[in-house]
Amino acid sequence: MRTLFLNPPSFEGFDGGAGSRWPASREIESYWYPVWLCYPAGMLADSKVVDAPPHKVSIEQTVAMAGDFELLVLFTSTPGFHVDVRIAEMMKDVNPKLKVAFVGPPVTVEPEKAFKDSKAIDFIVRKEFDYQIAGYAQGKPLSELPGVSWRNGGSVTHNPDGGVIENLDELPWVTKVYQRDLDFRRYNVPFLLNPFVAFYTSRGCPAMCTFCLWPQTHSGHRWRLRSIPDIVNECRYALETFPGLKEIFFDDDTFNYKKERTIELCKELKKLNFTWSCTSRVTTDYETLKAMKEAGGRLLIVGYESGDTQVLKNIKKGATVDMARRFTENAHKLGLTIHGDFIVGLPGESRQTLRNTIDFAKRLDVETIQVSIAHPYPGTEFYDYVKKNNLITIDSMTDESGHQLPNIIYPGLNRGELVEWVERFYGEYYFRPKAAWRVVKHAVVNNDIPRLYKEAREYLALRSKRKRFVKEQHDKQAAGVLSEAGERVS
Repeated sequence: MRTLFLNPPSFEGFDGGAGSRWPASREIESYWYPVWLCYPAGMLADSKVVDAPPHKVSIEQTVAMAGDFELLVLFTSTPGFHVDVRIAEMMKDVNPKLKVAFVGPPVTVEPEKAFKDSKAIDFIVRKEFDYQIAGYAQGKPLSELPGVSWRNGGSVTHNPDGGVIENLDELPWVTKVYQRDLDFRRYNVPFLLNPFVAFYTSRGCPAMCTFCLWPQTHSGHRWRLRSIPDIVNECRYALETFPGLKEIFFDDDTFNYKKERTIELCKELKKLNFTWSCTSRVTTDYETLKAMKEAGGRLLIVGYESGDTQVLKNIKKGATVDMARRFTENAHKLGLTIHGDFIVGLPGESRQTLRNTIDFAKRLDVETIQVSIAHPYPGTEFYDYVKKNNLITIDSMTDESGHQLPNIIYPGLNRGELVEWVERFYGEYYFRPKAAWRVVKHAVVNNDIPRLYKEAREYLALRSKRKRFVKEQHDKQAAGVLSEAGERVS
């Protein structure tokens, strides 16, 4: 079957693809590769991957493709789902014979709901979907495919789950699909060197963080590894294939989870003499970091999440504040750059825990940071927690442009204040002379002044927008207090 693998357009600048840790529009326009879609696409010669957001493919242009394909595989996200189903419906209107498969966390967790929400969805593949999609496109009936939920007459049938893919070397190289279908110059992440390519060296994550979407809903906690020769050969292919490539990013849930494997891999990567970056946990020791640096490692994306001891325990991070401090000192001693991820609104959050985290982040003084709003996605332990404690609201988790908004509240912390803390975090961190000069210096050294100017404009525009939201929320709260006081008086 002629198959279209689609990361659909939705909000302007929205990155809902599988490579993004939080499906959302960023403070600064960013796009990750649709890695998950590219694996089964590599199994089907008569297929095409369309990554609409970075390639600026409109909804109208996407719908117009419907007549060229027999099967649509759409990777959906919770924030973008309502737009995604509308696109699928429009494509079926154009081509009624088009079969539509949805994949991704929201339909994995709530397949029945997805079928009720849209008649356009013919089937869903829960969790990993590589071989199921390829099998169906090659003629296998849905009834024989594990992990598939499908319309069976007037009802829905849920096939039993299959096992996870153990031999990752059997999967095709996604970089070959990038070369076939995507423009690698379209992908931008502010803290990575551009242009870059990204792919996985493993699947799954043994860590048990309660908020993390992917291991709990999609890739699983079982950690599965590609062989070192397979990884090295794909790196070599990428370096030879993409002209002007400046960096390879290993986008695993956690690249360096196991010391022995990481050091062994680094010995082989070193022979290729190239620059790469990866994800990391703060449990990584000095010897491993040293091996990474010597092998060409440049930057680590590190999920610090919080600087409060109790909050880290609440989210089952499996790491401590002291571990984070030692890890950061070791990485900086070796000359590694760090992009630190922090989250506002985790279980147990208060004004004091947020103050602890901001102060902690400033002491760490990593090169760049990202501050996200905690989102309780269905299927995660965090979601169960906020539902049980009546902390979730009916509000959307994004605004009309796809930027993050909180849909949780804590005692003494309403939605407006959570957003205010995000802006306070960024302001206190980046408006320090040391941090501001570091950003400017990096742009000058890397001849990236136009890029810095663009990023600054995007961030300041969002900052103004967030301030308006905070004011609206404070005004609503004040009006509610006055109304309640008036009722008591009367």
